[in-house]
Amino acid sequence: MSVQYRGIEFQKISAGSVYLGTEKGGWIYASQRPRHEVKCPDFYIMQSVLSQQQINDILQSENQDTKLDGGSINEICRRFSDGVAGAEFLADSEHTWEVRSPSEGEWRHAHEKIGLELNPKKIEILADGVADNYRGAMMDGRPRPFHGIGPMASHRTAIETHPSQEGVTALSSAPMDRPLNGIVTRLVITPIRPGEGKKVPLNADFFANIRGEMFWTFLLGVVPSFVIPIARGMGSYAVTGWANLLFGGLCAGFVTGALWRPRRPTLHYDDIEDSTLIWG
Repeated sequence: MSVQYRGIEFQKISAGSVYLGTEKGGWIYASQRPRHEVKCPDFYIMQSVLSQQQINDILQSENQDTKLDGGSINEICRRFSDGVAGAEFLADSEHTWEVRSPSEGEWRHAHEKIGLELNPKKIEILADGVADNYRGAMMDGRPRPFHGIGPMASHRTAIETHPSQEGVTALSSAPMDRPLNGIVTRLVITPIRPGEGKKVPLNADFFANIRGEMFWTFLLGVVPSFVIPIARGMGSYAVTGWANLLFGGLCAGFVTGALWRPRRPTLHYDDIEDSTLIWG
């Protein structure tokens, strides 16, 4: 189902869940953990990004090469949010609506449902602030705020498309304090969620992770380091050179941790306790 709002076509996305992040346990995947469920309400999204002509029309700019930054994106969203409650297709809604860039949860959910159009060599700006991982991420589809100070406060999370392979994307970030080449965005019309909502827990089980790391380092690194020379008939070296074998085994165990560790659990929406009033 598609609707028209101020001359732009939006596709309706029905409420549903999408999973973000990975279960892989290796250290190189730490920034993509934990895998968690995001429940999105009904919302509307552009299937393609804003064109240059649409940007110029909204901002009433005569510049034929207007580049987007944080200020211009916010101004576009502000102008579209004014009066959105009076849109005909929202007339019977009991929610308060806003227009903004999509959150990652909304973007991924919509992409699974309708297949969003992706332009190569582009950086599509999302509404989320940047973070080291998914700890503290919102689980109801609203944008993740940035908590902190410093230059990263002006950055936004982005979906970056591969320069040559169609449909291949990566999660990145982009500074919004200045116009940049290749920056694009699309708009969503989405309900404002009241309260703080559910969040991915900020802390993992630290001691369980330490115990697991010690076990796998010992099993995959230290044990083979001693077993191999013994199996080759060099049992005496396993005694006299134990320090070297132990150090080498620890190093090998740490290296395996970069690429492989047991899968981490997935966090489901209903398994997380409410922090405050939850949008339903």
